[in-house]
Amino acid sequence: MQTFIDHARGFSDRIANRSEEREEFARLAAGQSPLALFITCSDSRVIPSLFTGARPGELFELRTAGNAVPPHRAGQAPSSEAATVEYAVRVLDVRDVVVCGHSHCGAVGAVARGDDLGGVPAVRDWLTEQVPDELPDDDGPAVTSAVQRHVREQLERLRGYPCVRERLAERKLRLHGWFYEIHTGLVLAHQPSVDAFLPL
Repeated sequence: MQTFIDHARGFSDRIANRSEEREEFARLAAGQSPLALFITCSDSRVIPSLFTGARPGELFELRTAGNAVPPHRAGQAPSSEAATVEYAVRVLDVRDVVVCGHSHCGAVGAVARGDDLGGVPAVRDWLTEQVPDELPDDDGPAVTSAVQRHVREQLERLRGYPCVRERLAERKLRLHGWFYEIHTGLVLAHQPSVDAFLPL
């Protein structure tokens, strides 16, 4: 933790001493207009800006256990996830939404393997509600096929959100399914025409 504290203490000084960064952060203070909503897992090994090269202000991020998007249900109490999706699409007017799963995902792997999650009831209940339990468990610790199937499911759930459905119909929004390999850095994208994840 001390490393983080030391870095945070000196962060504003580093910005103040670099005119280009000072100007960039001044622009950020005026408002945001991100290029995409990026939905991914809370896993600390997944750092979207690292493998996308995004600069501050370019990605509006939603991080959840297992990059899960709750289904839209009219009349149900709003969730943080639903509010984030709606704000990104209706207020920030993002043109792209990426759902990015990853290899070695503990959440999806636990469901695919049928792990006992009794010791973490909040995790168990979230995953029971959000992750389909018919995921394949045939590819070892990387859980590649299970995660990729899960990403496709989340894309379908997004299509059920009124704001997403409207923007898709207007051709003002595109949905993307990605799979990030932690051990190689490779990013694969779902290609609907062949229903497969292929290198970008």
